[in-house]
Amino acid sequence: MTLTIDNIYKCLSTVIDPELNVDIVSMGLIYDVTISKLQLESGEKDKIHILMTLTTPGCPLIGVLQQMVKDSLIEIENIDVDKDIEIELTFDPPWITDMMTEEAKAELGF
Repeated sequence: MTLTIDNIYKCLSTVIDPELNVDIVSMGLIYDVTISKLQLESGEKDKIHILMTLTTPGCPLIGVLQQMVKDSLIEIENIDVDKDIEIELTFDPPWITDMMTEEAKAELGF
């Protein structure tokens, strides 16, 4: 799979929140995805930056979710999931149920 923002979102949409059983994209937990080029001695290298949040700041599953996010991107060509992906957590703005897609709201009974 080639490295594009759309393909990253497709991969991220396979990550299911273990507590709510809805994907993290539909939940509105992904705030932004960017791709940048890093200049290395050996040439250019792509870097993925994912800005995301959690439903609550004290979520005990943060480590699990971060690994699930990285694992979902394993099919992206020329990306080392351990070195080329930066996951930044933010709680600004705080997550609210309005950030969910209509489908996710319906699935969860909102």
